[in-house]
Amino acid sequence: MTSEIYKREVSAWERILNWSPFSVVALVTRVKGKVTEEMLRDAVDKVQQRHTLLRVRLELDANQSLWFTSEGVPKIPIEIIPRENDNTWIETYDKACLQPFDFYKRPAIRFYFIHSQDISDIMIFCHHVICDGLSLAYLARDLMDHLGNQELETEILADPLPMSRKNIPAEHKLSSVILWILRRINQKWEQERVHFDQLDYLNLHKAYWENFTHKTISLELTEAQTERLVKNCRREKVTVNSALAAAFIGAQNIVLGEKLFLSKAGIGVNLRKYLEPPIEENIGFYAGVVTTKFKYNLKMDFWDNVRAFHKRITKLYTIKNFFKDPITIDSLEPGISEARNYKILGGLVPSNFSRFEKISSFSKREDVVLSLLKREQAESVKNMIMGTAVTNLTRMDFPQKYGDLELDRMIVHPGGGFPLATVNLVIGAVTCVNKLSLLVEFAEETIATELVLKIKQIAMDLLLEDFTDITTNGQKVK
Repeated sequence: MTSEIYKREVSAWERILNWSPFSVVALVTRVKGKVTEEMLRDAVDKVQQRHTLLRVRLELDANQSLWFTSEGVPKIPIEIIPRENDNTWIETYDKACLQPFDFYKRPAIRFYFIHSQDISDIMIFCHHVICDGLSLAYLARDLMDHLGNQELETEILADPLPMSRKNIPAEHKLSSVILWILRRINQKWEQERVHFDQLDYLNLHKAYWENFTHKTISLELTEAQTERLVKNCRREKVTVNSALAAAFIGAQNIVLGEKLFLSKAGIGVNLRKYLEPPIEENIGFYAGVVTTKFKYNLKMDFWDNVRAFHKRITKLYTIKNFFKDPITIDSLEPGISEARNYKILGGLVPSNFSRFEKISSFSKREDVVLSLLKREQAESVKNMIMGTAVTNLTRMDFPQKYGDLELDRMIVHPGGGFPLATVNLVIGAVTCVNKLSLLVEFAEETIATELVLKIKQIAMDLLLEDFTDITTNGQKVK
């Protein structure tokens, strides 16, 4: 561990998901070959040295400002779990969600070693405040490097810059009118400010997970199936990302019928390469989202729908759109963003919880946070704000062999900025060693599992045409 103390204030963009009970990103690395607990501990220690934000905890100063500090930070915990089958990681993930992070004491990350003699799943479980999906993919690759070569020296990366107005391209600025509105919002918040802390988070975390059940369906495509899907997309001159989004939007329409919220979609975007200077393989939160409305036409061919979606979403892929939210958030008081979940979910906190009075009264209060949520029609956990959210890490060109070990596949479990009950389906995708892994996440309180299974199968049939021998949670389905 490096001896020099690292300290910086947590950025406004990082704080939009701070204290969130559900904003967790997970990545599973499936490894063939013998991995021991000692090997993994040594590799985790080395990657913790390599990446700055794996060496920090949160700290509040006298002014209630939030900081990252490396002072007194312990090693990252690793939990060992016997691997019974390809589903064990999902059961482990579900249990991990119920365990809150201790933000003030240790880094917001945990490792789960789901171990068997010849094949293991290494799950990285990390809060969104310090990472995005690509962060964990790079971290998993670094981990494999050290597992495959235990003599490999650690290359420590430079401290990453957080995303802010300082490194967002200068030409993308807010208008004077928008800045005036944001200053007024900040002034109102100054008069009614409420500070939240670790104990508030623990109250909200427990209340959230007592009220909502997240479900996960994992789909593991073979190399042949992945190649088929890529060829289909090339033939139609669309991206895999557009095809995935259109398939799940269309499948939901077929199974659930026409519902207004199903036409709303969010596509995750990687902002790293657009920053000045660009962010490369550091761990940090450098992701955004582009939202669109798209009505799937059941009278049209699937690929016609995909091309229509692709044309619509591609027009929105502009740097101006990418940075609209980050620039706005950077001009708002960070406490406003942090307060959103307490406004939306605070009513779930029962009266016997230690912070009931504080959180409950805040959730009912008419204030600037509520006004902002109402503009987005997101003030209640009962409001469906989106039908489909897609995070695709795309193709990760990582080696397959690491010494005596083989990287079999990666699976990403994307975190979210909204309670899952307000988004019908969340799709996570990553292609590694020529195999695409898909994940479908949903809230049991919003949609029944049997309906999601139907949606999943229709989406896969649309994408792969006559290729239907998909592996779903370790089971072959036809």
